[in-house]
Amino acid sequence: MKIKENFILRKIAGDDVVVPIGENIADFNGAITLNETAALLWKELETGSTREELKASLCKEYDVPEEKAYKDIDKFVNILQEHGILEEE
Repeated sequence: MKIKENFILRKIAGDDVVVPIGENIADFNGAITLNETAALLWKELETGSTREELKASLCKEYDVPEEKAYKDIDKFVNILQEHGILEEE
C-alpha cells in the first residue's frame, strides 16, 4: 500500500494535516487532520508498506498488542481508501 501522489502531510498550527496538491485539489475538497498514530502510519505509507510492516512499526513505537495495531491500521486504511488517497500495490 502506498499514498497516492499529490497528497502531502503538513504541520499546520501544530497539527498533522493531509492536504491535496496539484490535480487533486479540485477533486478533494478539504483536509484530514491526523493524530500521532495516524501520522506515523502515513509516513510509513508514503514510501509504501505492507499491513505487516505497519503493524511492526506501531508495536515498536507504542508497545501495543498486535490485535490493537491491526485494528488501528485497518481503520486508518479504510479512511484513506474512502477518500481515494491510498493506492494498492
